[in-house]
Amino acid sequence: MEETINKKYIIGFMDTEAGKIPKVPTALNIVDKWGTFRVRWSFNRMGYTVTPGIYAVGNPNRDSLVLVSANYKLSFDVLRQAIKGMDAYIMVIDTNGINVWCAAGKGTFGTSEIVNRIEITELKKLVNHWNIILPQLGAPGVSAYEVKRLSGFSVIYGPIRAVDIKAFINAGMKASKKMRQVRFSIYDRLLLVPMEIMSGLKYILWAAFITVLLSGFSKTVYSTTTAVIAGAHSVLILILAYLSGTIFGPLLLPWLPGRSFSFKGGILGLLLFAILCVTGFIGKNLIESIAWLFLIPAINSFIVMNFTGASTYTSLSGVRKEMRIAVPLQVIFAFIGIVLYVISRFI
Repeated sequence: MEETINKKYIIGFMDTEAGKIPKVPTALNIVDKWGTFRVRWSFNRMGYTVTPGIYAVGNPNRDSLVLVSANYKLSFDVLRQAIKGMDAYIMVIDTNGINVWCAAGKGTFGTSEIVNRIEITELKKLVNHWNIILPQLGAPGVSAYEVKRLSGFSVIYGPIRAVDIKAFINAGMKASKKMRQVRFSIYDRLLLVPMEIMSGLKYILWAAFITVLLSGFSKTVYSTTTAVIAGAHSVLILILAYLSGTIFGPLLLPWLPGRSFSFKGGILGLLLFAILCVTGFIGKNLIESIAWLFLIPAINSFIVMNFTGASTYTSLSGVRKEMRIAVPLQVIFAFIGIVLYVISRFI
């Protein structure tokens, strides 16, 4: 694993029968924390990886446990923090920089890669036992029977969350009902907000630019002054709609009415429109107000629907079914809203 030598998360090496193994701490350093912050805000997200291979935490020996992680560095960091005080090996498999849950769905956190990594790392030379502990969220991509048949190692599925790994081990490798439950708390959803904001930022900037251009039209002549003044007001409404979808959509998800995310987003958009009307911010032009009545729910509906990719509440088939219905309606609402907005400039 020569390529790990200059990695900031490596604090040394230990000699084993399988060669030199990098040692990693259980506490994150300033570089790790900065990397986490940047990735949360969608910078270098697909390039935030750990070199696949075996890592040592503490001072593991031949009786130490082997925990499996994806090579997405956030997954790796969460796991090593969770095993503070333990002596263990972490076997990082190549998931193309994708987290465990998503990689299992894509097939990169899978049987063949685990078997291949066991062979490459010469795991048999490191431990006396024949067990590896996998995160439960990796189960959809792994055939425990095939791993056993091809490598000799038995798969033990750990808890959903890495923070429960110690309790799981102390309970004799038995998971409680709580450990098997997928939770999606306000904190979990809040962590995804920066990514949601950044993912659509370029689109909202283009929408803002077009809105400013359209705002300069009138029944007499095109005015750049009007474009700037009226456009700034409209752009602010657009930004409010965008932020309400990316921030309040995830945070209020369990309490918004309806089952489909697109419907929840539409309701959130109507609520924002009502607030803007009550405060007088929406303006006095009736046609423009009606335009926003179509545009704001359409924007919010689309944004919250996109959150299905980050949610534990949805299934792939359910998302596809919802999109077949929702996307055409969102397009229609957005088109009507844009047409009415243009018409309002000439009244």
